[in-house]
Amino acid sequence: MENTTVINNSGWKFPPAFWTANLVELFERAAYYAVFIAITLYLSRVVGFDDIEAGWISGIFSAGIYFLPPFTGAFADKIGFRRAIILAFVLLTIGYFTLGALPYKVTVLPALVILMFGGSFIKSIITGTVAKTTSEETRARGYSLFYGMVNIGAFLGKTLAFPLRLEWGLVSINYYAAFMTLLALITVIIWFKAVDIHGEGKSFKEVWAGLIRVVTNVRLAVLIVIVSGFWMIQQQLYATMPKYVLRTVGESASPEWIANVNPFVVMTTVVFITAMMKKVSAVTSINIGMFLMPVSALLMASSPILESITGESVSVFGAFHAHPVTIMMIAGIIVQGTAESFISPRYLEYFSLQAPKGEEGLYLGFSHLHSFLSSIIGFGISGYLLTAYALDPATLSPEQLSTAYDKAHYIWYYFSIIGLTSAIALLIYRFVFNRKVKTV
Repeated sequence: MENTTVINNSGWKFPPAFWTANLVELFERAAYYAVFIAITLYLSRVVGFDDIEAGWISGIFSAGIYFLPPFTGAFADKIGFRRAIILAFVLLTIGYFTLGALPYKVTVLPALVILMFGGSFIKSIITGTVAKTTSEETRARGYSLFYGMVNIGAFLGKTLAFPLRLEWGLVSINYYAAFMTLLALITVIIWFKAVDIHGEGKSFKEVWAGLIRVVTNVRLAVLIVIVSGFWMIQQQLYATMPKYVLRTVGESASPEWIANVNPFVVMTTVVFITAMMKKVSAVTSINIGMFLMPVSALLMASSPILESITGESVSVFGAFHAHPVTIMMIAGIIVQGTAESFISPRYLEYFSLQAPKGEEGLYLGFSHLHSFLSSIIGFGISGYLLTAYALDPATLSPEQLSTAYDKAHYIWYYFSIIGLTSAIALLIYRFVFNRKVKTV
């Protein structure tokens, strides 16, 4: 395998493989988030699954993307990063194109499996490439660029999904995603040079053994379950919010743009909050964020209160008008993004300190098991709550529609309870394990 891993130790100069990896990461994130923000809508409106089926399917798809990277990363190490990243974008392009061209139940599920494997390859390959093409002196800058590309791609994908849905329908979003991953594939073939990491990764056997050790470690397993409560509420940006907003506000609403409030808040607050909390223990910072989450959900549930005061149109500084549901959803997401800034930077730090000495890297590979759990449970719960409180309008008569969504905001009460329970559980966790765990 060709070895081009020559690292410049100063400034912002990185090897070509670094820049290529970051560019295609932007393309991939722009494709993924455009599709993911509309995935439950697509599965219900185009393919024909009901809300419960769409919730479980979307949740398993999301969960797989978080669960598989340590295993696909081991495979990538065996075949080389260049071959693996080409394979990943081939799979993604086929998967997205199939979603657009064949929107049937019998074809959509295999397409999602293809996307799940392709996406899991990208997670392991790109982060591995960034790690390999940076030094201790440039790693912080390298990862800041990487996370910047992730957020720019996610923001662009959701921003474009709104006009695509309105002008050409939900199917067009899949064709757009296929185009973006095809563009990434061409970029990789032309410019991505081999990065030699062969032999530095873990074998399948080692990865599986690491998973077993993590899930049988009571401290870590309980922590993962507790933090899953936070991410379960975060998952509702994709599981519940799009359908909830369109059903309560109308088709002209833009859940895609509303969802972009979250990364905007995180990007603008995370540095300040992390610096502010630097002298506070990691678990304390996490707990502050956890207690903000039920507040976030309660704000989302408060649109009827605002509507009783303002009516169905709220003037925002005289610049434009918005529905009370939109206003309170944005308010809740602002609090949610702030909570994420308290939690995310410190969670990995805390998690790594619970790992046995010398095994921090392997354990961190499974630190996102909370996203695996929250994806399945969060999307699954969403389907049942939508069915109970915000039925698909296509299943309702005109008479039923007039009162169908009077209790739709009840959905967020359930998530406020989940958030509060998780926050209290973390307090109990800290008390129970205080003498047994290392804290920051």
